[in-house]
Amino acid sequence: MGFFPTSKQEDIDTSPHVSDEVKTTTCYMCACRCGIKVHLRGDQIRYIEGNPDHPVNKGVLCAKGSAGIMQHNSPARLQKPLLRTGERGSGEFKEIEWDEALELAEDWLGKTRAKDPSKLAFFTGRDQSQSLTGWWAAKFGTRNFAAHGGFCSVNMAAAGLYSAGGSFWEFGEPDWDLTKYLLMFGVAEDHDSNPIKIGLGKLKGRKGTKFVSVNPVRTGYSGIADEWIGIRPGTDGLFVFSLIHELLKAEKIDWHYLSRYTNAPWLVIQDPGAADDGLFVRDAEDNPLCYDADKKILISTNNPDTTPSLAGKYTLPDGRKAVPAFHLMAERYLDTQYSPDAVADQIGYSADNIRRIAAEIAHVAFEEQIELDVAWTDWAGRKQDKMIGRPVSMHAMRGISAHSNGFHTCRAIHVLQMLLGSIDVPGGFRHKPPFPRPCPPGPKPAGHDSIANTPLPGMPLGFPTGPEDLLVEPDGTPKRIDKAYSWEYPLSSHGMMHMVIHNAWKGDPYPIDVLFMYMANMSWNSSMNVQGTIKYLTDKNDDGSYKIPKIIYSDAYNSEMVAYADLILPDTTYLERWDAISLLDRPICSAHGPADSIRQPVIKPDRDVRAFQEVLLDLGARLGLPGMANEDGSPTYPGGYADYITNHERTPGVGPLAGWRGKEGDQNGKGDPNPDQLQRYIDNGCFWSEEFTPEQSYYKFANRSYLDRSQEMGWIPKAERIVMHIYSEHMQKFRLAAQGHGKNQPPDVLRGRIEETFDPLPIWYMPLEEKAYDGNEYPLHAITQRPMHMYHSWGSQNAWLRQITAQNRLFINEVTAQKQGISDDDWIWVISPHGKVKTQVKLMSGVNPHTIWTWNAIGKRKGAWGLDDKAPESNKGFLLNHIISELLPPREDGYRYSNSDPVTGQAAWYDLRVRIEKCDALEEGLTEPMLGAVAALPNAPEQIAVLRYGADFSEPKKLPPQTTKVGDKAQTSLPANNKLLGEKP
Repeated sequence: MGFFPTSKQEDIDTSPHVSDEVKTTTCYMCACRCGIKVHLRGDQIRYIEGNPDHPVNKGVLCAKGSAGIMQHNSPARLQKPLLRTGERGSGEFKEIEWDEALELAEDWLGKTRAKDPSKLAFFTGRDQSQSLTGWWAAKFGTRNFAAHGGFCSVNMAAAGLYSAGGSFWEFGEPDWDLTKYLLMFGVAEDHDSNPIKIGLGKLKGRKGTKFVSVNPVRTGYSGIADEWIGIRPGTDGLFVFSLIHELLKAEKIDWHYLSRYTNAPWLVIQDPGAADDGLFVRDAEDNPLCYDADKKILISTNNPDTTPSLAGKYTLPDGRKAVPAFHLMAERYLDTQYSPDAVADQIGYSADNIRRIAAEIAHVAFEEQIELDVAWTDWAGRKQDKMIGRPVSMHAMRGISAHSNGFHTCRAIHVLQMLLGSIDVPGGFRHKPPFPRPCPPGPKPAGHDSIANTPLPGMPLGFPTGPEDLLVEPDGTPKRIDKAYSWEYPLSSHGMMHMVIHNAWKGDPYPIDVLFMYMANMSWNSSMNVQGTIKYLTDKNDDGSYKIPKIIYSDAYNSEMVAYADLILPDTTYLERWDAISLLDRPICSAHGPADSIRQPVIKPDRDVRAFQEVLLDLGARLGLPGMANEDGSPTYPGGYADYITNHERTPGVGPLAGWRGKEGDQNGKGDPNPDQLQRYIDNGCFWSEEFTPEQSYYKFANRSYLDRSQEMGWIPKAERIVMHIYSEHMQKFRLAAQGHGKNQPPDVLRGRIEETFDPLPIWYMPLEEKAYDGNEYPLHAITQRPMHMYHSWGSQNAWLRQITAQNRLFINEVTAQKQGISDDDWIWVISPHGKVKTQVKLMSGVNPHTIWTWNAIGKRKGAWGLDDKAPESNKGFLLNHIISELLPPREDGYRYSNSDPVTGQAAWYDLRVRIEKCDALEEGLTEPMLGAVAALPNAPEQIAVLRYGADFSEPKKLPPQTTKVGDKAQTSLPANNKLLGEKP
């Protein structure tokens, strides 16, 4: 008898038969791109597990990945193409056939391309096929393209690529095997979660290590950190500068590393008012110069036989003065304004603790250095008999990126790493291929001209190196609809998707004809100012026409955005399509070597839907776009996206996938298309990977063997050393333009903004929205994080994941709440300068006392996502987005800047300031604002109140075995039970 005696013991099958076939593919429940094995019985998915052979997750699978079954079986899945019949926002549609849908799209897009291609705004959300979508936009001829990075991670990417040749996020990682001290800034658990969890397991499993998490909120990773620094939001840069201050004072810096691998010794002209003030001293061949301390001469920094000076003032041949970049940096950060005593109160962390952290970092870096007996040769041919490592590593994500000072803060973290000599060395932060690349990597953004029926000469997104690269009119006004690459946001390398709808509605800088979006829930959780955005999408001109004339939208699910489109092109789920996780885009590499992967359709759609990538190529062929249509008008890729993945070449020999290239499949990186390439991937578990040799594994920026291989693989144009930039001459060029120098200068009203924010050395300034409002009236910071078991809005429609979190609360520090008489489960108003939301409270101790926070994207609109009208997500869940403005307060002339980083255009989600007020008793129970429900879509699946997944999987015990083939392996199993899943109450 067990613990719970019953009259009849339940008969439990502890070894049920799961599947009669197993297929490998790549997960898409978050950005990790883990390898998975999908177990199938007939036409049903029975089970998803991690692939132990896969280089990303090595068999580990999180709750999101396992719940992919419910993502695939979601009642929110779109069923068929839809054409709007009612007003925008009503959700009233009729089903149409694909031929009609594609003819409409071709007509709308074709007329736009024939008139002015830039009147198409093509923006994609969290898809992972941006090398395809960007290429499509370029061939269409529109400069108005970007993905979601502008409101997600561009500060991480741009700051890293302009400073260190690589970046945090998914493009680098700590040396999990060798690091001894990890400092993690603003990292939540939704991005890159399985690799980070595996890495933290390694770190914490070794003696003599320490993990420090800097984050206003103690959840997830911060919860297992050896030390949590609950910093005040937006002040991370001050904390980093204070650490730099202490390291410089103690001279605990890697002089050798700085001299050889960064531009610290490069001489900077000191001639205020001159057109070249702050630029590097160069010789006739344009080589930067340094001062050789032994030879007592100015000499090229490309000459390996130098002993460069890092400090001092030197006289140039023309009589002017110059100093090394390091000299300027040290002079700045040794100032007492960056001392621990000066910044402690602002960041909410004591001066003694700041000094202690700096001392701990210095001790590990210089007293516990690592020496690997691995010989290597540097870029200049100098033989090295070992690799020296500084086992201090750092990692950062959205907690840094989503502030209007995030670009400079992220740059500051990279400068801290350079001072320690801990980038791409044993125990430090390591680049993942195809990085490192030159700072910045190129190319530059295309789109200076928009010519009817003509492709762009390059890709719409890129990396400006000076004012001449901006996409602006002669009078300085922006050429792009989102104002990316303008004087307002010059280095907006990922575009500014969060501003597209507002600007298109306002006609600023011009109106558009078609808004085309994919996987972008821009009427809800991916937008600031939700109700304002809805107005922009539905507002009409005096003649009754919509201000945004045509909206085409593609998604797999009935998200909130669907109701606001005119034409819906229904996408498949990730288990029903081909995909390439490409080195041209967001690859799955590790620091140990390159890798990429595919998704294969493991199951056929049971709805009239098509993969968006297939649709995009089809539209490209119909429109006659170069590269997608042959001269006779026939499709270049008649086999669809799989055909494109196999046969497309971006440059000769370089295609979407790096593995098994060449006609015989015996080449990697570069090679002719291989007709059997996809099958080779499938046979290998849907991925390809290689490991670097020990010689190639570290010091990649100066490692001759690695640089040669990087060029061979097509990652860098030349096998030349990559110099890290402590001091950014590119930034200084914009500053000089603001001071009145050069052919290309900003409008007068923007000169001060450019001069202040384009400092060649990292700076800190108060987040812009915080600076604009009275801190006494709005005393609290308000931020969001994503739960580790969900990824954006996708997860909170998932029947399994909803059981973990179906309502988000507002988390408040216990002491802060007590001062206002607020208790657990109370309902309160959260009030910003822009509006207010009502929510229920949960108290906790692990949050900065000046900060409140909640889980993002849990709150849903009634009628969306196939959820019942009584669902907690739409009745008690809420969005902070309602009270975040996409615009800053007006300047003196009434103009309002975007609520974004002035350097990159990164959306400043975390700059929000609020106050809280307890609700009256009559106000409790339901969230506000609560928008009206959207209408059900035609032939939408019936709601299943209780989803009993697997209840119909039981089967007789004795079944004849059968053999099936999985890749190139045979598997013996039992036949399937083909009953449909689900049960109505």
